[in-house]
Amino acid sequence: MIARPLSCLRDAAGYRVLKTTFRFLLTASAPATGLGQSRFIPARHLFDAVPRRALPSSPEGNGLFFAYSRDGLQREVLFLLAEMIRRGGPVDESAFSCALKACGSERDDVAGKQLHCCCVKRGHGVHVSVATSLVDMYMKCGSVEDGRRAFDWMPVRNVVSWTSLFTGYSQNGQQDIVLDLFYQMRAEGINPNAHIFTSLLTASAAEQALDRGLRVHGQLIKFGFQHATPVCNSVISMYSKCGFTGHAKTVFDKMAERDAVSWNAMVAGLVQNGFDLEALALFHQMRVGGTKLTQLSFGTVMKACANLGELGFACQLHCCTVKRGFESDGNVRAALMVVYSNHGQIDDCFKVFSMADGARNVVSWTAMIGSYLANGRADQAAGLFRQMRGEGVRPNDFTYSTVLTASPVVSPSQIHAQAIKTNHEHVPSVGTALLNAYTKLGNTNDALVVFRGIENKDIVAWSAMLSCYAQSGDPEAAVRLFRKMVSQRVNPNEFTLSSAVDACAGATSTAEQGKQFHGFAIKLGFEVTLCVSSALVTMYAKKGSIESAHAVFSRQSQRDMVSWNSMLCGYAQHGYGKEALEMFAEMGARGLALDGVTFIGVITACTHAGLVEQGRKHFHSMVDTHQISPTMEHYACMVDLYSRAGNFDEAVKLIDEMPFPAAATVWRTILGACRVHRNMELGKLAGEKLLALEPEHSAAYVLLSNLYAVTGKWDERSRVRKLMTERRVKKEAGYSWIEVKNKVHSFLASDRSHPLSEHIYAELDRLFSRFKDMGYHPDTNFVLHDVEEEHKEVMLRQHSEKLALAFGLIATPRGTPLQIVKNLRVCGDCHTVFKLASSVEGRDIVVRDSNRFHHFKSGSCSCGDYW
Repeated sequence: MIARPLSCLRDAAGYRVLKTTFRFLLTASAPATGLGQSRFIPARHLFDAVPRRALPSSPEGNGLFFAYSRDGLQREVLFLLAEMIRRGGPVDESAFSCALKACGSERDDVAGKQLHCCCVKRGHGVHVSVATSLVDMYMKCGSVEDGRRAFDWMPVRNVVSWTSLFTGYSQNGQQDIVLDLFYQMRAEGINPNAHIFTSLLTASAAEQALDRGLRVHGQLIKFGFQHATPVCNSVISMYSKCGFTGHAKTVFDKMAERDAVSWNAMVAGLVQNGFDLEALALFHQMRVGGTKLTQLSFGTVMKACANLGELGFACQLHCCTVKRGFESDGNVRAALMVVYSNHGQIDDCFKVFSMADGARNVVSWTAMIGSYLANGRADQAAGLFRQMRGEGVRPNDFTYSTVLTASPVVSPSQIHAQAIKTNHEHVPSVGTALLNAYTKLGNTNDALVVFRGIENKDIVAWSAMLSCYAQSGDPEAAVRLFRKMVSQRVNPNEFTLSSAVDACAGATSTAEQGKQFHGFAIKLGFEVTLCVSSALVTMYAKKGSIESAHAVFSRQSQRDMVSWNSMLCGYAQHGYGKEALEMFAEMGARGLALDGVTFIGVITACTHAGLVEQGRKHFHSMVDTHQISPTMEHYACMVDLYSRAGNFDEAVKLIDEMPFPAAATVWRTILGACRVHRNMELGKLAGEKLLALEPEHSAAYVLLSNLYAVTGKWDERSRVRKLMTERRVKKEAGYSWIEVKNKVHSFLASDRSHPLSEHIYAELDRLFSRFKDMGYHPDTNFVLHDVEEEHKEVMLRQHSEKLALAFGLIATPRGTPLQIVKNLRVCGDCHTVFKLASSVEGRDIVVRDSNRFHHFKSGSCSCGDYW
């Protein structure tokens, strides 16, 4: 009958034959062929032959709709409906419902809204099946508000309608609403089905909301779904994602029937929670029990192999995937690449990547880029990313996040431009990765632009921005950002607080800011966490409160090398050489793996205490016993140790033995020591080296001119100053800061801009009058200007740190400790004045200069006059 020419079927009798044939073909077209082609397709050809005035009635049309929809031909559904409407044919609720589902599958909200209007116009919008399809369509297209409106307008709702709403909210990331909807549905007298419980459990798992998941579990037992396999699978996944693997295993063990999804969910849950050996054992049971292994099974167990370092078993699994034809699956390939990458088998990793030449997806590309980065091949990772873009594969958010870790090899600004183009810059993970990349480059402004553009900022993004401010030394901005975060009800975690505390360790921040964050950490219970307590130790040590640093250190229940090194370096910088050496000995006795930072701390302690032999011994121990290769910083510490003690021959010998050219820090250290010991010959050499390395830096010119000044070579000093002027190099001004009542006051030498300037200078006169009665004589050798002696005394008296001291004395109650910060080295005369002031005024005074801390108490200094 089908073979007859279509032209003979265009009369009334022919149409009756066609109608019968059409029904037969639709009834017989249920199964699809092995090639994925439906047997209903001849019916389409017959329908196309029907004259415009002779359209099939609703049953025949609906059968064709359902056949198209079943075979995934969504566009055909829409074309068919459009043609029937255009020709004025009969279209019922079932046809509209099927067409709306097609719009949802295609994510075509434009066509969906047109159909919505058409449904309302024809009076089908109130029908429960059409309204449910509308809800489903809007939710799949991401129009959650439109979907909810369509749901609210429904005069009658059934459990299918509620299921569409539940699924839509869950798939659009609004899991927090789902449980409230459940109780609303129950209030309307609708009993839930298995799909609703699956949505509820999925929502609880996504937010790791165990309390909500427990309530849902109780409800599903109440309604008798505790034995339904799909529901049990969701319960297992929920408990696993909430970290309660034991609960998940209990549900798994009690299941009457398990499918491959059940086994895969349980294995994945074990791997997610770090039970990799148990996951391998369960995988073995799965194989022995005859459960059909899927791509997901292999992908999950390969992750366990990667975590356990089981390369051999992973290779066996690789063979199994090849045998079963799974090696082309993107997730399996990605898992294999992770295994090979973790073992440094980057060539094998690339072979797996290359095997899927025609089927490489974004997951495979991203995994290969990550493998290159994990093995230190940033250039190849960058090249692969460019190749990926050249082959037309669109990066996803994980790709951008991965490749940005290659900064600065990969320019973050270029990736930023691509992320904007593909609308990924607002995704929190991409935004945070961009923020970190800009932070590495010290580009705070671009980092802030990225941060402001991130939608739905998570705690990771806030922490990253705080870390950026900490690295850039902007504590005020960090404090403002932290307050804004709290005002937006974002709860800080230990990493957020750690970054905030780090920001408060800067030289220009107030100690009170750090104390406030300390109080916040205690309130939230984070003081005992390792990262916060270590940050507090560092902050207090840098703010001059070594006692508070030690108090936090003593309360730590566990310590890592950051804690030990922070405390050791704190003691060293504060001049507590004995305590630093005792701590170093304790670290060795505990068998801790000492690192390069540890030895910088102990050598610095020896330097500030003048313990040359002990410093030499520890340096050789670092190289010979601990097999740590010295860095430029280690050599600079040793040069400082020798040159401070006047052992310039040993310092020069060490420089000659260095495996790399001496950096500017080394020659700057030598030059500074030459000024103290008046070693003109070596000082000139160091000055020439320093000027060659840093011609734009003022320190070289200042130190060299100071050397000429202390030796009375005023012409040479003038020549250096003239050179400095010609090269337009500006000398760094000497500032001093003091904090009083949570406000920082800054002073320059001979400064009279402070509102209390008259009182400050009157206090200086009072102090120096008392000091002279005690036998004090100004040491004018520290005035490096060729002026009259009387003028030198005036200049010496008006150094910035002396002004800060006088202000502190008049602005604080008697007996209050004072803390002063200076950006340059404290001169010898000021050092003497501070010792006298601590005795005369009965004050503890802490001064932090560019080199170290000085603790003045009862007329003496912690440095022992050796600095």
